[in-house]
Amino acid sequence: MGESLSNLLIGWASRDITPTGKVSLCGQFHIRITEEIHDPLTVTALALESDDKNEQAIIVSIDAVAVAQCVIDGCCDRLSNILPEFRPNMLLISATHTHTAPDQPRPFTDFGRPKMADDVMTKEAYADLLIEKISEAAVEAWNKRTAGSLSWGRGYAVIGFNRRAAYFDGSTRMYGRTDTADFSHIEGHEDHAVELLFTYDPNHTLTGMIVNVPCPSQCTEISYFVSADYWHETREEIRSRLGAHIHILPQCSAAGDLSPHTLLNTRADSRMLRLKGYGEDYRMGRRRDIANRLATLIDEVLLLTSTDICDSVQFRHRNISLDLPRRRATEADFADAQKQVALAEERLALLESSDPMSLEYSSAFASRSFYQQVIDLYHAQQRGECLSLPIELHVLRIGEIAMCSNRFEYYLDYGDRIKGRSKALQTFVVQLAGDATYLPTERSIHGGSYGAFIAGTAVGPDGGKQTVDVTVSAINEFFSSV
Repeated sequence: MGESLSNLLIGWASRDITPTGKVSLCGQFHIRITEEIHDPLTVTALALESDDKNEQAIIVSIDAVAVAQCVIDGCCDRLSNILPEFRPNMLLISATHTHTAPDQPRPFTDFGRPKMADDVMTKEAYADLLIEKISEAAVEAWNKRTAGSLSWGRGYAVIGFNRRAAYFDGSTRMYGRTDTADFSHIEGHEDHAVELLFTYDPNHTLTGMIVNVPCPSQCTEISYFVSADYWHETREEIRSRLGAHIHILPQCSAAGDLSPHTLLNTRADSRMLRLKGYGEDYRMGRRRDIANRLATLIDEVLLLTSTDICDSVQFRHRNISLDLPRRRATEADFADAQKQVALAEERLALLESSDPMSLEYSSAFASRSFYQQVIDLYHAQQRGECLSLPIELHVLRIGEIAMCSNRFEYYLDYGDRIKGRSKALQTFVVQLAGDATYLPTERSIHGGSYGAFIAGTAVGPDGGKQTVDVTVSAINEFFSSV
């Protein structure tokens, strides 16, 4: 069964998920209320089915910081009613990690917010919008599936950089300064590989692509407008070269410790962006530069792989349920969290007369909630609760490529382990396929700081190793003859 070739049925669809009216943007401790739309947010869906109907998948990408579990559950419920022939657990939804999309209800990363004004869209209302539009796109893609072909390839484009600066005292800091005498090195390495999957109609005319990039879309992460970040410019650039009809499904590969912001040579890079004609705004210039780099790479890879289009491929898809050990809150974690909550409460007392929506007040409010979660976790684990985290992993074989997903902001080391051990010709790692929390390495936990300490992480390196082992085992079962 696993060795048989299948003529795939392929369908594409997309929907606009841009909110209307005022929203609270996700991705920072402080509140950002806006009604400015810089560019649209999009959901893109790719439906795949084997000609014998045994294997199926709907792969979805959304311009969002993550995918709330309530959104996944809501979409699965809708699809089970609308598409009885489709198995809802074959739905894979991931996010690009833009920090300029609305909040969703995400208990693990709920920093806490003061009460919003009545004219601000609630997290729950936006989740309902996502469920509606994702489901519409998934259903349309499924209903449009027709015979098609595939090609795949990869190349290199410098998009993301490691964002954790390490110091001589052994500490590490996300976005830490590198212009000080105590700066030692950048903590981890970087991945510049871009994995590409192209789809074609029966005449071998290009219809769409998956673009898998190891970098979250957060060039303009501190802005006060709604935006898909660099994926907006990237879509526009690709379509200007290949046609407005082309579907583009972005995926973020393992990049929990990466971002589009370099910690070194920023002044020189800013000058080069100006010389390219991208303007004085460094962050917006980075968006345009990334778009050009990706589109140029896609042109190159598409030209090469169009000579090797496959009309029939091996196609498998497995959904794996897994219980991971929760990261344990230690006495030291508990004591530090108590200290941080007390400091936040002191700041809130000093800011009592401030606007609750202000940067200072809302940051302190979020910090208190953020660290209170650690205190609550410590007490729960002392009672024998919150000791495991149920997750799901998707593993697919599509021709000679493997695709594997997880819900985390997955540090690059874990992605490297999967790619290194995978028997597939190419391996697409897909992070942020769920309610994202950081999954740091032992090295990062030793260095500390945001993204590595227990606040903001649900699982530690032991859980990370388990996800790697289970994923690799499933991939290599699909490629057992390799």
